[in-house]
Amino acid sequence: MDAEEVRRIVRETNYVTWRRQGGWDPLVVARAQGSSFWDADGREYLDFSSQLIATNLGHGNRRIAEAIAEQARTLAYAAPGFATEARARLSAALLDVLPKGLARFFFSTSGTEANEAALKIARAVTRRTKVLARYRSYHGATAAAISVTGELRRRAIEPLQKVPGTVFAPDCYCYRCPFGLSYPSCGVACAEYVDYQLSREGDVAAMIVEPVVGTNGVIVPVPEYLPRIRAITKKHDVLLIADEVMSGWGRVGEWFAVDRWGVVPDLLTTAKGITGAQIPLGLTATTAAVHDAFREAYFPHGHTYEAHPLTLAPGVAAIEEYRRLDLIAKSRTDGEYLLARLREVGARHRSVGEVRGLGLFAAVELVRDRRTKEPLNTEDDKIAGRPLVVDRVTAAMMKEGVFCIGWVSHLVVAPPLVVTREEIDRGVDVLDRALALADEHAVAG
Repeated sequence: MDAEEVRRIVRETNYVTWRRQGGWDPLVVARAQGSSFWDADGREYLDFSSQLIATNLGHGNRRIAEAIAEQARTLAYAAPGFATEARARLSAALLDVLPKGLARFFFSTSGTEANEAALKIARAVTRRTKVLARYRSYHGATAAAISVTGELRRRAIEPLQKVPGTVFAPDCYCYRCPFGLSYPSCGVACAEYVDYQLSREGDVAAMIVEPVVGTNGVIVPVPEYLPRIRAITKKHDVLLIADEVMSGWGRVGEWFAVDRWGVVPDLLTTAKGITGAQIPLGLTATTAAVHDAFREAYFPHGHTYEAHPLTLAPGVAAIEEYRRLDLIAKSRTDGEYLLARLREVGARHRSVGEVRGLGLFAAVELVRDRRTKEPLNTEDDKIAGRPLVVDRVTAAMMKEGVFCIGWVSHLVVAPPLVVTREEIDRGVDVLDRALALADEHAVAG
């Protein structure tokens, strides 16, 4: 097929996620390698957001592709009730990289499914119904996962699809502190309020957090926050679920973000980087204590593709590649370089309110007024389909051959961990020029 035929058929027959369906005119992507992908006309684009913060190992990793092919030739599928070598090998490999204590695994095919499993497991183990979540969060599109999502995607579907029992806690978002306080004199009130909530709420099975918030702004908590949340949840006998779908697999300069603060949750969910996104795989990891609750009790979850051999073999190859390429350490050092460059650019643009991040995971927040921190656009604008300034910025970047995710009023900069310094410079320079469009909507000063 030529590019126009591909575009026409896809546009006329497919749904596209999280947007109005009219007016969609997708770029036809033909191939990808390393930190770049190419359209059907042969034009190269720097992937400055790892697609959906997923291709941590870069595009087209050969060792992962070979693992997929070999597994397809050997054993393409086995039902979840069987043991396979691929299942055993990945389970053993995970024991070496996950936080110590997380040693029981349920495999699925996405981060959404991983969170759905975690929420069901937590409720079944505790025999309680409520889950504490946070407002600036996204945990997936299925019923339970979207119900604990705090941002606009829950609001858009809530009247039609809602699992009751979610209670929302304040975010650890110092730039826009929900209490109007300043760190460190705040005493980390956002964590302490969770203690108050759990002492008053009752019937809470679990608290679910993204250790570093993903789509909703790459919000990095203050050092005391996660250890305090862990202590509070233990005090109240509430399970802690760490959603590491985006923040895991070297993205923040550690195997998993919780490692940064020495926190071991009761359940950890992940996907994306577990195979470098070259094949769909999700993981729900739990402690032995959580698993033991089902030794004599019915485990109320499962699906056809659980522990699919074709998805597990590349997970082993991915772990080997993270090690071979020393990408965890590289994410730390290159992340420092990326943040320094972004802050240098942000200082020049009146539309940039804050640059923040950890490892190769950063956000550039756009504001109308630096003094008041008024955002250029809001979630209501997104839901209503109003034009967003951030979309103008990302479109300008695409014209210069750089793909970067924009969400409401910030950009998510998260290149593959294999990115070079030259590619970082190229992406940041293009962003620098595109931010002039946002400056047009910001007040001086």
